[in-house]
Amino acid sequence: MSATISLTDSHALSDLQVFLARAARVEDGSVRLIATDSVLLVYSAILYRRGLLDSSPTVLGLRTFALTEPVVLDTVVTVRAVLDRIAHLPVVDRVTDAPVPVPVPFETTTVSWAGISPPRSGWECRGQAHGVDLEAAARAGIDEVAAAIPAGTGEQIVQRVRSEIWGRPLEGLDDLSGVPAGAAFAAFSLGFLSADEPVRVFQAGSWLRLSTSRGHVLVKS
Repeated sequence: MSATISLTDSHALSDLQVFLARAARVEDGSVRLIATDSVLLVYSAILYRRGLLDSSPTVLGLRTFALTEPVVLDTVVTVRAVLDRIAHLPVVDRVTDAPVPVPVPFETTTVSWAGISPPRSGWECRGQAHGVDLEAAARAGIDEVAAAIPAGTGEQIVQRVRSEIWGRPLEGLDDLSGVPAGAAFAAFSLGFLSADEPVRVFQAGSWLRLSTSRGHVLVKS
């Protein structure tokens, strides 16, 4: 029997649904769901290595959600499977301020990036950046990827181009020295950026974290 998570209300359910839909547009694959006590962590891979010759950094998107009941969970499931479970919830459960139980799909996939776990403590503040600067970097990269990949290009070439462009360090942002452009792409694509909120930058060992009130981007070179 599959596990069930209990979100606090329909607003949290809507937030989860939006995050998954955005993640699916970037990388229509899998998400890792980790729950400890009463917190659910939802990781989505934006960029990761796909072979021995791939030098892409690991870039993950993360949203956290409060749960009304403690549960222990660590599973990898497809984005589509979770969205399908949400779509089939009773209507009454989707428009209420009461807790919303969501059945978790059975583990259906194994992905290499899920074996890399970012630290949950030990983060030290490194500085901050402006959301508009990250959005500009993301848009520039998106345009460059589109221009470099003509229609009908093979998957292997597409991945190589994306790796080269999103793996390059961001330029002109002092507090983001060494952060790959893929981090800006992740923050923009997942809806974490806002013009009036700074992006805080943290570091823990070889990991970097870009955080706003809307979510987090975790990077391991």
